[in-house]
Amino acid sequence: AYASGASTPRDVIAAILPHLDADPAVWISRFSDTELLARAEELGAVHSASLPLYGIPFAVKDNIDVAGLPTTAACPAFSYEPKEDALVVRLLLEAGAICIGKTNLDQFATGLVGIRSPHGVPKNPYGADYIPGGSSAGSAVAVASDLVAFSLGTDTAGSGRIPAAFNNLFGWKPTRGLVSTRGVVPACRSLDCVSVFANSAADLEKILRVVSVFDSGDSYARNLPLLAGRTIQRIGVPRPDQLEFFGDAAYAALWKEAIQSLSSRGFSIIEIDFAPLLETARLLYEGPWVAERYLATQELLDRDPEAFHPVTRAIIENGRLGSAADAFAAQYRLADLNRRSEAAWESVDILCTPTAGTIYKISEVEADPIRLNSNLGYYTNFMNLLDLCGLAVPAGFREDGLPFGITYIARAFEDTSLLALAGAEPDRSDAMEIAVCGAHMSGLPLNHQLTDRKAELVKTTKTAPVYRMFALDERRPGLVRMNEGGAVLDLEVWRVPLAETGSFLAGIPAPLGLGRVLLDDGTDVSGFLCESYAVGDKPDITSYGGWREWLKVRG
Repeated sequence: AYASGASTPRDVIAAILPHLDADPAVWISRFSDTELLARAEELGAVHSASLPLYGIPFAVKDNIDVAGLPTTAACPAFSYEPKEDALVVRLLLEAGAICIGKTNLDQFATGLVGIRSPHGVPKNPYGADYIPGGSSAGSAVAVASDLVAFSLGTDTAGSGRIPAAFNNLFGWKPTRGLVSTRGVVPACRSLDCVSVFANSAADLEKILRVVSVFDSGDSYARNLPLLAGRTIQRIGVPRPDQLEFFGDAAYAALWKEAIQSLSSRGFSIIEIDFAPLLETARLLYEGPWVAERYLATQELLDRDPEAFHPVTRAIIENGRLGSAADAFAAQYRLADLNRRSEAAWESVDILCTPTAGTIYKISEVEADPIRLNSNLGYYTNFMNLLDLCGLAVPAGFREDGLPFGITYIARAFEDTSLLALAGAEPDRSDAMEIAVCGAHMSGLPLNHQLTDRKAELVKTTKTAPVYRMFALDERRPGLVRMNEGGAVLDLEVWRVPLAETGSFLAGIPAPLGLGRVLLDDGTDVSGFLCESYAVGDKPDITSYGGWREWLKVRG
């Protein structure tokens, strides 16, 4: 849109401003409307082709420095004013992206739940009673709620992957040292990674090109190149007896479907011994690495322990325990487990696991905060200790509309192979895929508006179970996304030549507008959504499963 002149950065910022504060728990701080519009105006004088992320709004987890906003790590008593941007933020700004603000998190990035913050709980858009996942909760919800196009989180034990799964996003956890952590409040400094949330692997690939720059000012940066993407043929999965879904039959079924889908695409699925990875996962919090969290917060913890969230304090205080002998013993144990885990890589190209074994309600986590949080780390805690990279990928929905995700795992510096597997492709700038659910579908009265423009049917599919359909009039349904009470509905995806999209979209009257429609396989596509104000007195036809079935009944 920028390249064609159909839109400007100022248009985009003006469009999102009214929605930014709808959920006040998403942000800890953000730039003012005036500042954001000024940044957009500055970009307006630059040619869009010269900047790879020109005019793209993004959010930053509030344990990463952004000049002009405080860094708090969700602890007001810890707050400080950074003098400069973290390097990863500066690289994104130099690429043309627009930073909207700083997002909420589990305090000091300690947790996988997203509810350990004095600033409230960011609302999971798929279920308000459920946790958004953490610790990068606000960053994930900001993308899932269409407030920004991508966001930065951090990931030491799963903080970038768990929220991705619970918000139906792609979540990239880079190889350690690939993305600079200078300007990031440490959790476990030797393990920390900056992670990225986005709506597609293709978006993540664009961001990877910008942020994977060696930083000599970061003691833990690694000056090694990314390995060229290679063809993936053999995918390793845990043995059935090593899988854990904590009683969640729906997640277990979705896992089977995901693996069957990979098999149907021609991949060889190979069961491996997952025990060394599970034993490694337990080291992260049961071993001496928790002492790194204590080191990062020691001064404040000793001076003002009441400044901490009670659960966070209980975890970090354990870092005072242990000895140097314990630390070396754990390192020896890790080396042994790393050597044992190498056997799996002899027979597979990558690994694949569920991202999480289940999802919990907020009330459940509040009642049992440590154990349930630990359950969420079952498939994530080992990754940084074993020097692996990972990509969380959407993989379907439970019947109640809550998303499920899987994670692809590769050895260090094979990040691009994971992105390629998840569907990253070169830009297809000649056409646009658009979902239709009414009279534009095949054989219906307005389908000619697509075929006349040489559009091609890509697939017949269904929405995720988060929508309701209303009969606006005899020719038009209204598709409305719901926080709860949604259902699966029929639709078609058409590929429309870009040269024809303008005239096609111009013929779509209010209250319909183009948005992102979630599909039942966990992906999303551009499609027509209806503004909720317009359906108050219109017939709810959701129970028919789609417009065609409604037409049959109506006669």
